[in-house]
Amino acid sequence: MTSFSYQQLVHDTAAALGAAPDAAVATFRVESRQESGLRSRVTTRSFELDVDEPPSLGGTDTAPNPVEYALAALATCQEITYRLHADALGIPLDGVSVALEGEIDLRGFFAVDPAVRPGFRAIRGTVTLDSPAGKAEIARLKAYVDAHCPVLDLVSNATPVELELRAGPGADEAAAA
Repeated sequence: MTSFSYQQLVHDTAAALGAAPDAAVATFRVESRQESGLRSRVTTRSFELDVDEPPSLGGTDTAPNPVEYALAALATCQEITYRLHADALGIPLDGVSVALEGEIDLRGFFAVDPAVRPGFRAIRGTVTLDSPAGKAEIARLKAYVDAHCPVLDLVSNATPVELELRAGPGADEAAAA
């Protein structure tokens, strides 16, 4: 049975952020560097993770690919958000798991058809809750999670992205040739 372990954390953090909205913006950073072929090494905080593609997409299949990490980010963010909000709302939750699949039309990625977007056409999945709560409490919890899950928001809504391109010193010489 759940002990509402995060209830105080959620309430205290919400109160602190409400009192000091200027302190509410958190910045997350990653750095990635391609190591070999399509394999990359990503560093975030004190963690490193590898990214690669399956052989059918030109990789060596030594690690998950970026879209698999995107699905993993959504799945785990859902789990975390369910856990935190269940505790904050006092809704018993003994466990949560998420299974997702995303569908991509590879014609967009390989520039076969300019009308086909390169990202997910659809993401489908199942959230499984282990909870003795009633249907009304579960529906209330789902509404909270749907409204507050950062990665669900990221994949559901347009996010402004600015990517500056920096080319090495040889790029100007190559362009002039």
